[in-house]
Amino acid sequence: MIRALLALLALWPAIAFGQLASTASTLTIDRAEAVRSDWNATTAPATGWTPVTLMDYWDARWPEHDGVVWYRLHWRQDDASRSTALLIDYVCMTSAVYVNGSLVARNPGLVEPLSRTWNSPQYFLLSPPLLRQGENTVLVRVSGLTAYQPGFGTVTVGDPEVVHAQYRSDRFRRYDIKLINLAMSMVLGGVFLLVWLLRRQETVYGWFALSEFSGSLYGANFIATSTWPFPSTDAWQAFIAAMYMAAGASYAMFLLRYGERRYPRLERIMGALCASGLVAAAFAPGWMGPHRTPWILLGGAFFYIAIGWFLSRAWRVRRVDYVVMAGCVIAPVLVSFYDFALYFGWVRGDTYLLSLTSVLTLIGVGFVLAYRFVIAMRRMEGFNAELQREVDAATSNLAATLSRQHAVELAHSRAGERLQLVRDLHDGFGGTLIGAITQLEQLPDDMPKAKVVDVLKDMRDDLRLVVDSTAREHADLAAQLAPLRHRLARLMELAGIDSRWQLEGLDGIELGTARSLDLLRLMQEALANVFKHSNARCVDVRLECVDGVLRLRIADDGQGMAMQASTDAGGAGLVSMRVRAGRLGGQLRIHSDASGTGLQLQFPVRLEDRNPRAETATT
Repeated sequence: MIRALLALLALWPAIAFGQLASTASTLTIDRAEAVRSDWNATTAPATGWTPVTLMDYWDARWPEHDGVVWYRLHWRQDDASRSTALLIDYVCMTSAVYVNGSLVARNPGLVEPLSRTWNSPQYFLLSPPLLRQGENTVLVRVSGLTAYQPGFGTVTVGDPEVVHAQYRSDRFRRYDIKLINLAMSMVLGGVFLLVWLLRRQETVYGWFALSEFSGSLYGANFIATSTWPFPSTDAWQAFIAAMYMAAGASYAMFLLRYGERRYPRLERIMGALCASGLVAAAFAPGWMGPHRTPWILLGGAFFYIAIGWFLSRAWRVRRVDYVVMAGCVIAPVLVSFYDFALYFGWVRGDTYLLSLTSVLTLIGVGFVLAYRFVIAMRRMEGFNAELQREVDAATSNLAATLSRQHAVELAHSRAGERLQLVRDLHDGFGGTLIGAITQLEQLPDDMPKAKVVDVLKDMRDDLRLVVDSTAREHADLAAQLAPLRHRLARLMELAGIDSRWQLEGLDGIELGTARSLDLLRLMQEALANVFKHSNARCVDVRLECVDGVLRLRIADDGQGMAMQASTDAGGAGLVSMRVRAGRLGGQLRIHSDASGTGLQLQFPVRLEDRNPRAETATT
C-alpha cells in the first residue's frame, strides 16, 4: 500500500501540470552510454563506455567516484536544414553540452565550487549548421559528487515549439513554483515577525516566523545556481541540512505553543541538537555535508513528531482552529513521504513536492489569524461590556455617596442659617427692641398712641432689613446702608447723640448677601453699644474704599469701657462682631479709654465684589 501511495505521488506532478509525452514531432531519448573521468578532463575517454538507462544516478554504479562522467546519446535527424530543439531534463550538478563536437553550453562551475543546474531543465535551440543529416551525437560532461546523487536525465529533441512548451511546463514545476513558495515563506515570516515584535508575549508567532525563515533558507537549495556565499558544495549542503533541522525544530515549537503546551526538557534537547548542527555546519562542513542524512532525518523527526502530537491534540480538544490547522498539515505530511522516498532513491523523479503544499499552510495560518482576531474582538467586547457594568455600578455608588454628602452639607447649611438668623436677630432686631423698650420706659403714662406706633414701625423696619438683606442677591453697598443709617440716626437723636456719617468710594461695590449682612450687622451692633453704654454726645461713622480695601471706623466721645470688657470674648455682642469681621476677611480692633471708644476694621474688596456696570454708570 505504501508503494502504491508513493507511485501515485510520483505521478502527481505529471497529472497536475500536464507533463507532455513524446509525440510524432519529438523524440525522448532514455538510452545512453556513460564513462567516468577526472575533474580536469576536457575530452571524453575513447574506451570504457557503459550502456545506461536514463535517468541515471552514477553513485550506485561508481559509489566512490567524485568527478566527471561523460554521457553520449544519438538520434537521427531527417531534415538537417530545419532548427531543432534540445531539452535536457536533469543534470546533477553541472554540465557542458556538445552537439556533433561543437560546444553548445557550458556552466561556469565545472569544478569546485560546482554550479547547480539540477533544479531546472536546460533548453537549447540547435541551428542547421550544428546538425547533420542522419545520425547526430550529443555529448554531455557532467560534474558531480557521489554524496549528492549525481546523475543525468532524459533528453528530448524535436519541434522547437513543442519542446519549448514542455520546457516551460517543467521549469514552472521544478523551479518557478519553488521560487514562488520561497517568496511566500519570506513574506509570511516577515508578517509574523512583525506581529511577534509588537506582541512579544505571543511567542507562537515568533516561532512560526523562525520556522518560515529557516525553511526559506532550506528552500533556497531548490533555486540556487551556485554555492555562494559558501566555498564548496559540502559547505552548502551542510548549511542546508542545518536549516532543515532548524525549520523542523521551530515548527515543532510553533505547534507546541499553538497547542498551549510546554515541555521544557524536550525543548532544551531540540535546541541543543539544532545548535550542534549549526556548529558542525560552520566548523566541519567537509564532514557534515556528505553525512547530512542523519541531520535531515532528525529534522524530519521534529516535523513528524510535532505534527502527530498536534493531530492528537486537535482530535481531543476539537477546537475549530485546531481542526482547521490539523487539516492543513496532513497534506504536507503525506507529500513529505514521497520527498523522502525520492531523497533516498526509492522512487525515480526530479521534483520534490513539499514546497507545492505551501498554499495549504498559507490558508491554515490565515484562518488561524482570522480566528484569533475574532476571538480577541469577542473578548474585547466582553471586557467592554464588563467595564460598562463596573462603570455603571461605580456611578451609582458615586451618586449615592454624593447624595449622602449633599444631605449632610444641606443639614450643615441649615444649621449655619439658623445660627446666622439668631445673630441677625440679636444684632439688628434685638438692638432696635432694646432701644424701643428704653424709649417706652422714658415716656409718661399718658404717652400718645402715635409715639408707640412710631416705635413699632422702627422695629418693623429693622426686621425688614434682616429679610431684605437675606432675600436680595444683588444690592449696591451704598443702597443697603441708607435704611440702616436712617434708623440709627433717629435712634441716636432720641438719645441726644449727634451722629456724623462719611461714606466714600462705595459706588459699584456689591459685597453679596452674606458679606453685606455681616458688615451691616457689625455696624449696627457697634452703634447699638454706643447707644446703650457710652453716654456719648457724638459719634463719627466713616466707611471708605481705598485701593481695593474697605475701611470702617466708628468713634465716640463717651465714657469708654473697661479694657477687659473690650477684649472679653464671652459677650455675645463682641463675639458676634469678631466672627463677622473674620468672615469678611479682616480683624476687628477696639480701643477704649476715658476719652471715648474707637472701633476699626478693614478688609479687601474681591474682584467679584465690584459691579462693572455700576462703576461705568458712575463714571
